[in-house]
Amino acid sequence: MRTILNVLWLVLAGFWLAVGYVVAGVVCCILIITIPFGIASFRIAAYALWPFGRSIVRKPTAGALSLIGNIIWIVAVGWWLALGHLVTGALLCLTIIGIPFGVANIKMIPVSLTPLGHEIVPSGDRTAGRPASGPGGLA
Repeated sequence: MRTILNVLWLVLAGFWLAVGYVVAGVVCCILIITIPFGIASFRIAAYALWPFGRSIVRKPTAGALSLIGNIIWIVAVGWWLALGHLVTGALLCLTIIGIPFGVANIKMIPVSLTPLGHEIVPSGDRTAGRPASGPGGLA
């Protein structure tokens, strides 16, 4: 089911979302100081291509620089992106067929607001985002 949803998502919305995030990433990589934002945009673009079966988790190693970067991101572009995902998600949820795509759009709001300090992992990965502890990395 995930594959079917991802293929439909890719054809209907994911490709264009990913192109937008890639263009933003290229623009951000022009200046040295905005390269972290460009890398975050590329990560979001990869997530926008194939969102079903993956989720976003907070990195425990994210520190003060991620916080400062996220504040700058929210003020500059994050709230526009989040608003766009919210409106698109709400409109998609008006139809029964569009509900999974609306949920996927709404699921992208946290990473579009605060991309620094997050990582995208498979949905079933419970150890993602946590440092390894003990022998063999078992928690």
